[in-house]
Amino acid sequence: MDIYSLLRQFADSWMLLFLFMFFMGIVVWAFRPGSTKVYKDTANIPFRHEDKPAPEMGKAEEARS
Repeated sequence: MDIYSLLRQFADSWMLLFLFMFFMGIVVWAFRPGSTKVYKDTANIPFRHEDKPAPEMGKAEEARS
């Protein structure tokens, strides 16, 4: 058996199984129950300062002091 046939057989069996399981793991991780808050917070980043501009970094630090 030459190296190409060996690698092709490996890719068609175990690597296919590994990549499928990796994909399913990513899907489960993305749709896990605790991730909804994180995704909503990330999706709302453009609307955080809708009513007024965000404070400048230097002024925000002075205001906290």
